[in-house]
Amino acid sequence: MSFFKDRNCYMKNYNLSLMEKIRGFDYVYLFFISLIVFIGLGVLYSAGKGNFSPWGGRQAFRFVLSLGVLFIIAFSNLRLWMKYAYWIYGISLLMLVAVELFGHTGMGAQRWLNLGFMNVQPSEVMKIALVLALARYFHATDLSVIRSIKGMIPPVLMVGMPVLLILKQPDLGTAMMLVFMSLAVFFLVGVQIWKFIILGLGALGAFPIIWSLLHDYQKRRVLIFLNPEQDPLGSGYHISQSKITLGSGGFFGKGFMQGTQSQLNFIPEKHTDFVFTVFAEEFGWLGSCLLVGLYMFLIGYGFWIVLKSHNFFGKVLAAGLTINLALYVFINLGMVMGLMPVVGVPLPMMSYGGTAMMTLFISFGLMECVKINQEMVIGRLGSIDDE
Repeated sequence: MSFFKDRNCYMKNYNLSLMEKIRGFDYVYLFFISLIVFIGLGVLYSAGKGNFSPWGGRQAFRFVLSLGVLFIIAFSNLRLWMKYAYWIYGISLLMLVAVELFGHTGMGAQRWLNLGFMNVQPSEVMKIALVLALARYFHATDLSVIRSIKGMIPPVLMVGMPVLLILKQPDLGTAMMLVFMSLAVFFLVGVQIWKFIILGLGALGAFPIIWSLLHDYQKRRVLIFLNPEQDPLGSGYHISQSKITLGSGGFFGKGFMQGTQSQLNFIPEKHTDFVFTVFAEEFGWLGSCLLVGLYMFLIGYGFWIVLKSHNFFGKVLAAGLTINLALYVFINLGMVMGLMPVVGVPLPMMSYGGTAMMTLFISFGLMECVKINQEMVIGRLGSIDDE
């Protein structure tokens, strides 16, 4: 069964003026995105002990820059993204190869390309590029072909190549996100359940091989996840302190900039992967629920865009990007609460980071582009050059 039955195969003339695009833009969606960013800036200010200079100032600048990119993409032509989807994927893949050859090393991993004026993390770019490539492939492919073994070889290769390169860096968190997002998209476009069962059994059978390929620190993270108390001052320090901080916030929290764990620097990476613990300590269980509610709104709105879109490319693109956002949130929250191993996935719009912020806003821009052009019908074969 496919959740996307509206597989249009004809072209309808659909060119919106700039004013029509501005009217079609959803400013409520942008408000909730911006609200989370401002909450994140406040948390970074607190993590910097009442100072914007360590992280907050640069993050605010990145937000303004990313906001401009969001508007440019939102008002662009959706057909162009389909036309150049494979090119964007190919360039992103070459960037991953470049990381392998002469990438910049930071925090023990080779994940960045040094462009002189900034460092870029190509694995973040691939999160968008892969969704674009899969959306184009499934848009142009009949359901009967998708359900054949031969028809699934190209998308599996599209997923496999970047995942292997990202695992080599190593970056287990991003590799997991790409795999889970792709599996969800495969399911939504109509790939049969039995193939997922076979894949799952194959993964279980290959677990000893996968385990042997993991780095020692990755194995320690899995073992610490199973028993954090076995090394509370070493490998288990992150998750032990994270749990203590989450619990110390209580129901209402200790108040802005009043968190003892964060202000006394007991939390490692409090401005990146564990930024949620700073927020939870200061605003408690109630504040944490409200923040999670904001994320749930963005995720739910994303699937609303999926349902409203009248073209298959837009549906798959919006679904993949929304699943990416959901994975960001659930993996990070699961990680800081000890429900998942620590895999280095940031909390969207809250964690400090340039490439992650920009790629998230590119994805939001693409979501708005799909929403603005929801009435557009894009033909499956040979019609994307007809502009």
